[in-house]
Amino acid sequence: MAQRYELSEAQWAVISPLLPQQTLGRPGRDPRQLWNGLFWVLHSGAPWRDLPTRYGPWQTVYERFRRYRRDGILAQVLRALQLQLNAAQRLDAGTWLVDATHVRAGRAAAGARKKTVVKLAKRWVAAGAG
Repeated sequence: MAQRYELSEAQWAVISPLLPQQTLGRPGRDPRQLWNGLFWVLHSGAPWRDLPTRYGPWQTVYERFRRYRRDGILAQVLRALQLQLNAAQRLDAGTWLVDATHVRAGRAAAGARKKTVVKLAKRWVAAGAG
């Protein structure tokens, strides 16, 4: 039985043929384990270092994620899944979107001083109190 955020047998059967096959070097980790780790981090929002050990070393999962993103494999898998869902009439391609919400933080959120604090300090020094 798949745990939370892990691929079921049916989901893995759809994704696994879309992944590149390793032909050289020593055999790597189980790709399903790596994908489950990748989904765990992306779904939970936890830092990579908090990845449970059942998925393998966090560095390995993170490196594979970076490689898949860099090489366009993630985009290829997403596109193939979209085409399959669209062919099965389970997806309206016109309404497909990815949430890209962001919140702008002020300078103070990054550790900068607020303008009012700086102005008051300058006035205090200029008044000879410092």
